[in-house]
Amino acid sequence: MQLIIGGAFSGKRSTVRTLHSEELSWVSAYDEHSMTDWKSQWESDTSLVLEGWEQWIMNALPLEQDDDSIRQFFYSFLLESKEEERKRGKGIVLIMLEMGRGIVPVEKQERRLRDLAGWFSQDAAKLADEVYYVWHGMNEQLK
Repeated sequence: MQLIIGGAFSGKRSTVRTLHSEELSWVSAYDEHSMTDWKSQWESDTSLVLEGWEQWIMNALPLEQDDDSIRQFFYSFLLESKEEERKRGKGIVLIMLEMGRGIVPVEKQERRLRDLAGWFSQDAAKLADEVYYVWHGMNEQLK
C-alpha cells in the first residue's frame, strides 16, 4: 500500500502517474463512487487508486456520533484493502488531502472532519509500505 498525501491541488495525481507507469483503476469520491463498490471498480491486472477520503469521512459524520467508531470503521477498511492487495498481487494507492495545516474550523462538524482525516492519515501512514508528501508539484518519500 502506498500513501500519497498533500494539500489541495498540490500535484498528488501527477505524482501517482509518475510513480506508476502501468494501467491504474481509479475509485474517486469526487466521481461519486461509493466506498462499498471499490472492489468491483478494481480492474484485473491494474493497481487501484482510492481518492476523496475527506468526502467519504464527511459522509460518515451524520451516521455516527462517536468519532472512535468512525475511525475504527476506516481502519478496518485499510486492513481489508491490504488483504485484498495481497490476494490480487497488485498495489493500492491512497491519495489523501492534508487538512491539518490551516485554521481550525469554527463549526463542530468541520472540526470533526479535520480531526478524523488527521487520525485516518496517521493510520494509513502506519500501514502503508511507502508514504509520499506532495507540495507544489514536488514530492518527498517519507517512508
